[in-house]
Amino acid sequence: MLFPDVLVLVRGAGDLASGVIYRLHQAGFPLVVTELPQPLAVRRTVAFAQAVYDGTCTVEGVQAVRVDTVAAALALAAAGGLPILPVPGDEVIAQVRPAVLVDARLRKREDAARLDQAPLVIGLGPGFTAGVNCHAVIETNRGHRLGRVLWQGAAEPDTGIPGAIAGFREERLLRAPVAGVWQPQVALGDRVAKGQGVGHVVGAEGPIAVTAGLTGLVRGLLYPGLAVTPGMKLGDIDPRGDEEALYTISDKSLAIGGGVLTAILTWLNRR
Repeated sequence: MLFPDVLVLVRGAGDLASGVIYRLHQAGFPLVVTELPQPLAVRRTVAFAQAVYDGTCTVEGVQAVRVDTVAAALALAAAGGLPILPVPGDEVIAQVRPAVLVDARLRKREDAARLDQAPLVIGLGPGFTAGVNCHAVIETNRGHRLGRVLWQGAAEPDTGIPGAIAGFREERLLRAPVAGVWQPQVALGDRVAKGQGVGHVVGAEGPIAVTAGLTGLVRGLLYPGLAVTPGMKLGDIDPRGDEEALYTISDKSLAIGGGVLTAILTWLNRR
């Protein structure tokens, strides 16, 4: 382990956060990762959050293991492992006492983090402003600034517009039609046709069908049985049908992870 004394706490283990976790783990930083008890990751084949449900998960050769105490998380991190701790509260930060805190929850809120929570606090995307609620911001919007480290100013605001894949944007996403419980009827990696039923949300008035907006490969699916709200993202269809993309971290996630790695190394050099 190259940086044994620079413990990093990453809050969140969805697909974008997993690009950060992968980069830092490969670079030799000890890591503790916190998540929700019921993670809302959609691209579960490339999200370390899946370890919360399955006990372990492997993304591009890196294995994450669910642990249930801070002591177990610290022990596994010191041994070079990757612990996922399903305890998302702020109290974990005080117990872990990280050198670096990365808020990768993409909460788009001004109060997502605080400067006093670690010697270096890094925020991902909208809602973070350097010098206000973090020391460095990583740009998460696609485009020329993606992955850049901002030591002053804020990330670009959330556009609310999904990134385009093969020219498709909103139609490639599956969204909850009503509040209720999500029950998929397809699996990750399945190929579906436009208009095909892919699952349903069981609401107050019974099940409401969710159908595919285009033909392609099911790249993301929210975990079955979770409570959802109207408009919530349930899944993601890749019109390219690229099976390799199902199991590999996206270019966007790796770019953001590279930005976090740069921020930490810059801070260490300055220190």
